[in-house]
Amino acid sequence: MSTVTTVTEQPPKLAGEERFDYIRGRFGLIAALPLLIGILVLPIDMPNPQQAMLAVLTVVVLLWITEPVPIPVTALIGIALLVVLGVGTPQEVYGSFGSATVFLVIGAFILARAMTVHGLDRRFALKVLSFPGIGNSTYRTAAAFGVVACILSMFVSSSATAAMLLPIGIGVVKTIGDLIQEQNPGIKTNRTKFSCLLMLSIAYGASIGSVLTPITGIANVIGRGTIERMTGYKVELFDWISMSAPYLLVMGAVMWVALILVNRPEVKHIRGGQDYFRAHYADLGPMNRGERNVLVIFLVTVVLWVLPSLVTTFGITSPIVTAFTDHLNEGSVVVLTAGLLFFLPRGNGSGESTLTWTEAAKIDWGTVLLVGAGLTIGTMMNATGLAETLGTTIARATGVQSSWVLALIAIVMGLVISETTSNTASVGIVVPIIIPIALAIGVDPIIPAMAGVFGANAGAMLPVSTPPNAIVYGSGYVPMIKMISTGIFIDIICIICIPLIFGAVVGIGSLIALHA
Repeated sequence: MSTVTTVTEQPPKLAGEERFDYIRGRFGLIAALPLLIGILVLPIDMPNPQQAMLAVLTVVVLLWITEPVPIPVTALIGIALLVVLGVGTPQEVYGSFGSATVFLVIGAFILARAMTVHGLDRRFALKVLSFPGIGNSTYRTAAAFGVVACILSMFVSSSATAAMLLPIGIGVVKTIGDLIQEQNPGIKTNRTKFSCLLMLSIAYGASIGSVLTPITGIANVIGRGTIERMTGYKVELFDWISMSAPYLLVMGAVMWVALILVNRPEVKHIRGGQDYFRAHYADLGPMNRGERNVLVIFLVTVVLWVLPSLVTTFGITSPIVTAFTDHLNEGSVVVLTAGLLFFLPRGNGSGESTLTWTEAAKIDWGTVLLVGAGLTIGTMMNATGLAETLGTTIARATGVQSSWVLALIAIVMGLVISETTSNTASVGIVVPIIIPIALAIGVDPIIPAMAGVFGANAGAMLPVSTPPNAIVYGSGYVPMIKMISTGIFIDIICIICIPLIFGAVVGIGSLIALHA
């Protein structure tokens, strides 16, 4: 079994950062209860369940932004308040935790955990970085880390991808840092432009790649689940990819240009870089049985995930095939396939299965709770009628009538909120607000809602914006000013590019449908 131990020195926060975080947290803690009571007793023309739902939603958003307690804890407190304040019965409120989306997250996390336990993700990363011509150039090395992060995060979580690539990146930064310091004695090894370029390539690559499918990024899962619960429409895998693939390509290019402009490396050539990657890949040895088991299970899972879409796309009408694929729910598929890992032998003579429960139990259960709570909030907003009330009110106040103007608003909201809290919380806040506005003005809510999801995922300016940002910032190799200066450029371009991407995709789809 391949294991990776990462010991990174956490940079101390600046006094200003510590003070800001303290004030932010104290404000949320002090303001939460008065805000809750104030909204509950406010004399507004709204049914009691709606008013209570509004009070809980407002307090949850406040606590998500100020973070006096962890975000999953806030989510649990919020849904408990929904029951206590009579917004819904326990069965109605907690029923969302039985959603297939929650089980999809659990199964996917277990599968990703197996990849990490057996080092399959590390093997893939080092293999790509060992390709000829990559390791001897600072530009190509940083670009390769970004591409690897992007590809890995399509299959495992963006945070797991960044955490796995971080120790490899630190090794490269230290090796190349010595060379840079030889040529530039006044530069600190952990403050080179190359270190920023490589670390931010990991963070941004992981964030971009996680958008490709609706099941790899937790923000995507919450956004898709909220859309389905509030509109009754499920965004199919191929439909999602038709929108996310152009986004990935365009934003990948934009982020790379921004990274190069702000963090141009001090040197272009790396002496011995190729040998460094090849030596570490050779140290892994041949693929063991545990890795092969995980790889096979992963491939089977992907095939079963895409099979229903393929059947629909190619118009297969065989009763046997359609009867089978009709029951291939994504959550059920991954729970079953991940469960097989506990039956298959590890093959190292220990008698253990490929994955033990002790190893599997280390998945991020806080995120699982957050997904369930996010779906609950969207469901109860719809059930109480608050979603429709908010949508109508906001639509009248803003005068927005166009789907594209609403999409632009969703992108800006998603970006701004994700820069002050996580992208996951941002989606949980934006999508339930955007959908009822779209319905109130009589436009298709899918495009504005998806724009909000993509906008929330594009936050790049601060460590808190996305988990990969926080992970690479914690390495100590990325000064805050560099992350902010790079992120501002990316945020501005996102606001311009995402509506254009969506417009192009919808336009092409309409032409295809017209000539079909």
